Amino acid sequence: MTSLSAGRAGAAEPDLIDRLPGLAAATHARACLALLVLALVLFLPGQIGLQPMDRDEPRFAQASKQMLETGDLVDIRFQAEARHKKPVGIYWLQAASVAAGEALGVPGARTEIALYRIPSLVGACAAVLLAYWAALAFLARPDALLAAALFGACLMLSAEARLAKTDALLTACTVASFGALARAWLSRGSAVPLPRSALLAFWGGLALGILVKGPMVPLFVGLPALILSGLERDAYWLRRLRPGLGLALVALAVAPWFLAIAWKSGGAFFTEAVGQDMLAKVGGAKEKHWGPPGTYALAFFGTFWPGAAFAALAIPFAWRARGEDAVALLVAAILPAWAIFECVPTKLPHYVLPLMPMVAILTVLALRRGALDPRRPGASAVGFLAVAIPVGLAVGLPLAGWQLDRQVPWAALPLLAGAVGLALAAWFAFRAHRSERALVLGVLASLLVSPALFGLGQREIPALKVSPRLAAIRDALPCASPRVASLGYREPSLVFLVGTDLATPPTGREASDFLHAGGCRLVFVEARQAAEFAAAEAGRTGARQVGAVSGFNINGGRRVGLAAYAVVP
Repeated sequence: MTSLSAGRAGAAEPDLIDRLPGLAAATHARACLALLVLALVLFLPGQIGLQPMDRDEPRFAQASKQMLETGDLVDIRFQAEARHKKPVGIYWLQAASVAAGEALGVPGARTEIALYRIPSLVGACAAVLLAYWAALAFLARPDALLAAALFGACLMLSAEARLAKTDALLTACTVASFGALARAWLSRGSAVPLPRSALLAFWGGLALGILVKGPMVPLFVGLPALILSGLERDAYWLRRLRPGLGLALVALAVAPWFLAIAWKSGGAFFTEAVGQDMLAKVGGAKEKHWGPPGTYALAFFGTFWPGAAFAALAIPFAWRARGEDAVALLVAAILPAWAIFECVPTKLPHYVLPLMPMVAILTVLALRRGALDPRRPGASAVGFLAVAIPVGLAVGLPLAGWQLDRQVPWAALPLLAGAVGLALAAWFAFRAHRSERALVLGVLASLLVSPALFGLGQREIPALKVSPRLAAIRDALPCASPRVASLGYREPSLVFLVGTDLATPPTGREASDFLHAGGCRLVFVEARQAAEFAAAEAGRTGARQVGAVSGFNINGGRRVGLAAYAVVP
């Protein structure tokens, strides 16, 4: 470990925590193994037990399930509705995961949400390993490992690793392409060509990223390439990436599906994906996800915990050193894209996730330059924000459990208490001019928070699991394959768990008619429609209440109550 770090100035004799990055990064193989173990500890808890999270996750999963049901691997549908929002890449990967689960004999594979989350889990683990590879273009091996660990420990990546959506995989594609771009930029002027691995990472990340989320990877790597070329008044360095061959290979990879969906949808996919999804988010708040400029900067202290406070302290360094090649690239990669997302009215925390590996690299680079200095005005207060998140979770989780279910998720509290202790130790280390130790302690704190929150805490709050409890009522009926409808409650998670043919009658009369249409049938009735349904049921016989569920709808942010009525021949 180098003596140049400000985090070591005047420090005590290094102990195991101080030596961890160096020990874990003794070789590249050991560094990758250490990061993979870190990622699995962070991302595995809750993969099975966490319910389908409305609304986006079950929409993706249900569309992938329908691909398996219909055998149509081109068109993307949610029930009868075309889902022309994102390209097909994530749906193919999810369908392949579920098909593999079925082949291996997983019971009820098509409604096992953990199988649909495998691409996100793999993508998150790959993003951590690729962040290490990208960081090696800027930092020595132990520092690159620390940057990758800091990124892997952030709460936003932990969340996306557990959601069957596009963002974890998109982040992996982005950091792969960025790592290659960094090598091209930092070695410009060299006569030695880039290794094939870098070329494969750049163009492979670009191709898979386009199939997963359209133009986002080209945006994340194209902006810094354009900005730096403009500042240099020379784009010749981009030829190191062999753009002619690379663009041809990307076109060969992505064109077949785009041509197929254009033919099959009559061009509707592009109209809806660009006009009704992407441009609608730019022009206004989509699906009530509005936020003013600055929203991501404020949310960052939670989404990038435990590294956010230290990343904020690195900003002055980034400004001072912006003329250096390495810092110029990182700033060009982070700042313009971040500014664009701040200006777009539609805001969701995961939109800036692909920028966080670059933020982690910049933070460790600032650490190595002695820029994380606790003596700066306000630095100690900013550093204390690293403690705020675990304290908030340790207080908020029991309060939420008591408010929703009148029970406390006791199993999670020891781990959260340990995380608070480690976060406090990180703050004290920072104040003692041991910034590297503070970062390592922050990562260790995250190793407790993630299992506590996603693995243990959520299991003890049944109020959040409305759709799984409704599906359990269906499974308990004494007849095979009942027809099911839901009046009032229309969350995609219920469609995913109950079946593609779930009916959603708009009125109590139509729900009653469905229930009495013959055969084994079940209707869920939300409390707000209970009186209407009861009026329609007046004078009819044969239906009986077979269960009731009350809970909290995360998506709607409100309590819900449903009664289940069945006709069993």
